[in-house]
Amino acid sequence: MHWQGVMPAITTPFQKDGAIDHAFVKRHVAWLVDHGATGIVPCGSLGEGATLDPEEKVALMRSCVEGVAGRVPVVPGIAALSTRTAVWLCKEAEAAGCGGLMILPPYVHKGPDREVELHFEALLSATSLECMLYNNPPAYGFDAQPKFIAALAAAHPKLRAVKESSGDVRRITAVRALVGDRLALFAGLDDMAVEAARMGADGWIAGLVNALPEESVRLFTLAKAGRVAEADALYSWFLPLLRLDCVPEFVQWIKLVQAEVGHGTESFRAPRRPLEGEARTRGLAEIRARLAAKR
Repeated sequence: MHWQGVMPAITTPFQKDGAIDHAFVKRHVAWLVDHGATGIVPCGSLGEGATLDPEEKVALMRSCVEGVAGRVPVVPGIAALSTRTAVWLCKEAEAAGCGGLMILPPYVHKGPDREVELHFEALLSATSLECMLYNNPPAYGFDAQPKFIAALAAAHPKLRAVKESSGDVRRITAVRALVGDRLALFAGLDDMAVEAARMGADGWIAGLVNALPEESVRLFTLAKAGRVAEADALYSWFLPLLRLDCVPEFVQWIKLVQAEVGHGTESFRAPRRPLEGEARTRGLAEIRARLAAKR
């Protein structure tokens, strides 16, 4: 694994009957790699992973592996209600040919730190694959503090990266101060990508990249290269769209942008429904204005 660059957290496309559209998945991930993606991350929050059955997740992993055709690693999000199911998903991911794992705290359960630590340890020990820890306190109710991450990394060599979605860009330097280059650090929210890159992040698990991969890769590349004026100009145009990744309806908004650029549809798993009313009207006007002025 090379933990770096822009790795799309892919949306999951559905057919009219509610089944995953695997043909589109394969085309979509190949298109993203063609535009510079360095990895593919299925089964995450943006991918509506909580609505997918375990067997569906494995089938989605296989389609991603087939679609990338060995060009980049597939790094599925591993999340489940129980540690037992999460370990099973890890093993299935390895068997499917995935190149790494993005491990999450257990859904729903909000136990003490030690219980979450043991959960992570079980996933880290389940396969030979390197792992990224996903820290998203607002979504999962557990905050992996820098000291927690450093201790876990010291005990488990297969922990190689962190996706930081607390929204606090200071976490990048806080973790780096404790672990040095031992872990690769990734921005986990779209509207912190430039700030994280400037603070030393190695990569970005991105959302709007599903619709705008060329712009996403260029933005992070410019920010990492210290080309401030160019990065800031692109960021200024892109930021209103990137902020769509950081609202409760982020899945609906990003799929709407995909539909607007002709690379995806507004198809969701219930209870999600398409956006409607004044919010949709105003948001769609902003999306179209931004795309019309695309840089």
